[in-house]
Amino acid sequence: MPFNTLSFLLFLIVVFSAHRIARSWRAKKLILLAASLLFYAAWNPPFILLLLAITVVTWWLVRLVQLQESEAIRKRYLVASVFVLLIPLAYFKYAAFVLEQFVAALAVAGVQFKPAPFDVMLPIGISFYTFHALSYTIDVYRRQTLAPASLLDFALYMSFFPQLVAGPIVRASHFLPQLDTPRTVTGQQVGWGLALFVLGLFQKTVLADTIFAPVVDQLYNSPQSASAWDAWAGVLAFSGQIFCDFAGYSTCAIGLALCFGFIFPLNFRSPYGAIGFSDFWRRWHISLSSWLRDYLYIPLGGGRGTTLRVGRNLMVTMLLGGLWHGASLMFLFWGGLHGTYLLLERLGRRHLRLIGRYFSSAGMAVATFLVATLTWIPFRASDAGNALAVLSALARPGFPDLPPGTLFASSGCSLALVILHIWGRDRTSGGWFLAIPRPAQTMLLGICLIGIFLVSGGEPRAFIYFQF
Repeated sequence: MPFNTLSFLLFLIVVFSAHRIARSWRAKKLILLAASLLFYAAWNPPFILLLLAITVVTWWLVRLVQLQESEAIRKRYLVASVFVLLIPLAYFKYAAFVLEQFVAALAVAGVQFKPAPFDVMLPIGISFYTFHALSYTIDVYRRQTLAPASLLDFALYMSFFPQLVAGPIVRASHFLPQLDTPRTVTGQQVGWGLALFVLGLFQKTVLADTIFAPVVDQLYNSPQSASAWDAWAGVLAFSGQIFCDFAGYSTCAIGLALCFGFIFPLNFRSPYGAIGFSDFWRRWHISLSSWLRDYLYIPLGGGRGTTLRVGRNLMVTMLLGGLWHGASLMFLFWGGLHGTYLLLERLGRRHLRLIGRYFSSAGMAVATFLVATLTWIPFRASDAGNALAVLSALARPGFPDLPPGTLFASSGCSLALVILHIWGRDRTSGGWFLAIPRPAQTMLLGICLIGIFLVSGGEPRAFIYFQF
């Protein structure tokens, strides 16, 4: 049930009305839990059993972790809980990939092996709710948060529908305390939440799906015939598409949560205005990058130790971050590139400061954006051959095949997006909207609604991060 469908709008109206009518806080939470499970079951009902099983077993094991005094026993329960969480993820998301690499390795060794077809459907959102549960488990073990006494509260944390299938990755320490006391929802919160929902939906349906996606699809479907005009328009358009698609979803999720009185953390903060890749990862998919930092990079040793050790920590973190996005060598390569950038940036910190004296912050941000844009190529490409064909097209002479209007709209929106991010890099996210006069806010939301209406109809595109 994607956000950009009429069925979701009807679902939201019913759930919001029932939530407002309910008298007790427990009844409100039960309504949200039932609605969240129905929301998830709308994709594939049997997978709701997997989500429920992971929820119940994790809740039980983590309570045992908290109750134990012996550190050895606590660690055993921690390992058991992590094992329970990672096995489904490994099976559904990575088993076919591992089998494929194993067959390829045998072929290199001269051994021909043809296994039975391994075709398993990936449960939607499994990477997100697994990371929710992992952070909760580790935080309880570290005594940084307490296990909730109520299975209802934990189940709602795991399945709350705004962020269930594509984030943000909300920490238990952030969300569970909000369930302790009734949330009083004001009219202003509902109004701001709906405004965020409209702005996010506009990013998704109008910018990502209508303006950027056709240009991206044309390039990656036939890069051999693309001129440099088309190729550059396509790679720039993908930077716009993936941001507007994912940031649009996150904005919708934050807005929907606010309508029910819950505060979600910011997930994007002008990432295309970043200066360098350390700054980029402090601004892009913040809930994932901070998760990887706190539960992988720092436990590995973080920035402490020799250059070799720090480089290892960075590469392991970014390679696993790449694999989190998908079981593919292309995602692994994309993560490795970002790990390399972070390492080179760390090694050349002194030289970068000298360069910064001669170039403006805007120039440094544009340079970072261009490298990030080129690095999106293996992320979007279907395979290495497709990625190399796109790279070759960037230098191919010729006239554009794209219609002038399409080329102008896509390139203009890409440029506007970068300018907006550079302008907003040191400003509070969303502050620009609050700063403009109320009539201008109303007019902007009206334009967004008209745009959403004009592009509605037909088969809606799923959010890109649903596949992760």
